[in-house]
Amino acid sequence: MRKLLILFVSALLPWLSVRSQKPVYKDAGQPVETRVKDLLKRMTLHEKVLQLNQYTFGENDNPNNIGTEVKNLPAEIGSLIYLHTDPKLRNQIQRKAMEESRLGIPILFGFDVIHGLRTVYPISLAQACSFNPDLVTQACGMAAKESVLSGIDWTFSPMIDVARDPRWGRISECYGEDPYLNTVFGVASVQGYQGEKLSDPYSIAACLKHYVGYGASEGGRDYRYTDISPQALWETYLPPYEACVKAGAATLMSSFNDISGVPATSNHYILTEILKNKWRHDGFVVSDWNAIEQLIYQGVAKDRKEAAYKAFHAGVEMDMRDNIYYEYLEQLVAEKKIQMSQIDDAVARILRVKFRLGLFDEPYTKELTEQERYLQKEDIALAARLAEESMVLLKNENNLLPLSSTVKRVALIGPMAKDSANLLGAWAFKGHAEDVETIYEGMQKEFGDKVQLDYEQGCALDGNDESGFSAALKTAEASDVVVVCLGESKQWSGENASRSTIALPDIQEKLLLHLKQANKPIVLVLSSGRPLELIRLEPQVEAIIEMWQPGVAGGTPLAGILSGRVNPSGKLSVTFPLSTGQIPVYYNMRQSARPFDAMGDYQDIPTKPLYPFGHGLSYTTFVYSDAKLSSLKIRKNQKITAEVTVTNAGKMEGKETVLWYVSDPFCSISRPMKELKFFEKHSLNAGESRVFRFEIDPMRDLSYTDATGKRFLEAGEFIVSVGGRKLTFEVVD
Repeated sequence: MRKLLILFVSALLPWLSVRSQKPVYKDAGQPVETRVKDLLKRMTLHEKVLQLNQYTFGENDNPNNIGTEVKNLPAEIGSLIYLHTDPKLRNQIQRKAMEESRLGIPILFGFDVIHGLRTVYPISLAQACSFNPDLVTQACGMAAKESVLSGIDWTFSPMIDVARDPRWGRISECYGEDPYLNTVFGVASVQGYQGEKLSDPYSIAACLKHYVGYGASEGGRDYRYTDISPQALWETYLPPYEACVKAGAATLMSSFNDISGVPATSNHYILTEILKNKWRHDGFVVSDWNAIEQLIYQGVAKDRKEAAYKAFHAGVEMDMRDNIYYEYLEQLVAEKKIQMSQIDDAVARILRVKFRLGLFDEPYTKELTEQERYLQKEDIALAARLAEESMVLLKNENNLLPLSSTVKRVALIGPMAKDSANLLGAWAFKGHAEDVETIYEGMQKEFGDKVQLDYEQGCALDGNDESGFSAALKTAEASDVVVVCLGESKQWSGENASRSTIALPDIQEKLLLHLKQANKPIVLVLSSGRPLELIRLEPQVEAIIEMWQPGVAGGTPLAGILSGRVNPSGKLSVTFPLSTGQIPVYYNMRQSARPFDAMGDYQDIPTKPLYPFGHGLSYTTFVYSDAKLSSLKIRKNQKITAEVTVTNAGKMEGKETVLWYVSDPFCSISRPMKELKFFEKHSLNAGESRVFRFEIDPMRDLSYTDATGKRFLEAGEFIVSVGGRKLTFEVVD
């Protein structure tokens, strides 16, 4: 009997060994692709379809209902937009997925972390004005850490839509009007969010949005048609996306807009032919909010089922919010309109990102207190430094700024002076107004007892109540200098925040004009999410600072600029039109057919903008030497170096950004008058000189893209310009 038992156990051991082994997809030692393939083989069609859907969680803030919400949530759901920041709740939901689903596939938690989570830093448009991508990488890394500690694995950022119409509210979310600037800061953001690798402890997946051309919406109106030629698509709107995909961006979001008759959400050419086939992106595409259903309203799908078919065939892997994939993909597979191989490819892309994030191996997040997660001293300091370098000194007549030691009394007037909530800007959902340092508080800290600070609101941001004008004027009359703080509500920019005019409301303009009666020098401080029309205000003031919407730490950086402790170094990432009627106006326009005697220009206003792209003043003077090239004639496979020496000829340290532009005056495809190709920012002490260099790679910096996406470089004359200096050289065959 004992012998029989031994034989039975011996025969059973191999089976028990196999049964005790982990499935391959749960083995962290296996390659990601091996794990993906193994898991796919084990999944049912229903389980696969659930992975292609994203729901929202946490809209109901009633804690008594949270348990019901969790109970009703499918354990197999692919992703959630997580509207809470409680890691305990997030882990509760994740535990359901890991323990109650058949295969234990973790949920991917996403959220709109656009310019910080709780430690909110400046809006993206402002960040680009810093011309300091390293700072932006650090800030995005900071945001990623706060996000991970709040249970968020995936951010719907960066937005790299090139935007040239400041009436469009979402211009605040991008890096300005230039493709190269959006490229550089987009890559910097991806690197900050994703770190060295996605599985790092504080890395989150980035999402490039909105792919593609959303910034070209007609008239700056959200969700509208975009008439984008193939040439414009390849030369202006696609370059930032290509660079960020090559930098490793895990995901993309399809845009709302209809692109020349084919909405982005059903556009096979951009989602599959370009993104997947040409650029070899192996992550996934998520639709924008309810954008698949939107195909019906855009007139390309007759019902939700056809919308599902068109979006999925085009290359949208994950359905955000509208539940259309859940309703119809299984049916479309049964009807053989969608192949199982297509489902498998889409699911594999989502699983791949989850594996790379390490969610299968460490699905839960640390459960720390808010005090341990948010608003750390070093994080606020970083946000303040980015704000400091993002603010732009637009005007400084008679060197009114920095305020001299003879100024003993300052009138601080305007609706933005003590505002906190609106300094956060749009898309700061988890930012708290009480965390924000106001302009008033910053100035109190900066000047202390040295200056008497007298405050009057004067008026609200909007409306027609002028009852505060007289008190504001009286305060101005008693001062040495008047600092007027005007601007926008955070609701006036961001999504669905288009405006017919970029001028400030009448009440704010009237307040400033009323204060002019005090006959005191005026510093105009602007907080906004877009360029503003200043045609009536600019002549009335001696100095203008655009502080943008700086986040939680804007008061002290602004006060430092006013006092002179900080030398402003920001330069505009977007043109300030003279008036709304000038739009569109941007620096890299093409040449007019009749560029002489003001032919074709507006007859009632000047054509030149008030402040062009790249404009920004300093308290010191930077002198540029004559630029020089290492060679005046090169072949297409050679490189040349352009150099310019910049000297700080003033009496205080300052940071200078050197912008290098390239022009091709004669080409088979007409080129913009000039294009930014490189920039570099460095600090120079008083009297210090530094050589700035730009290594010109002809195929990278001089070549061009045709309407099919093919790059070409023609022999001929080129111009490189820097600091107003121009150098001509020749490319030969």
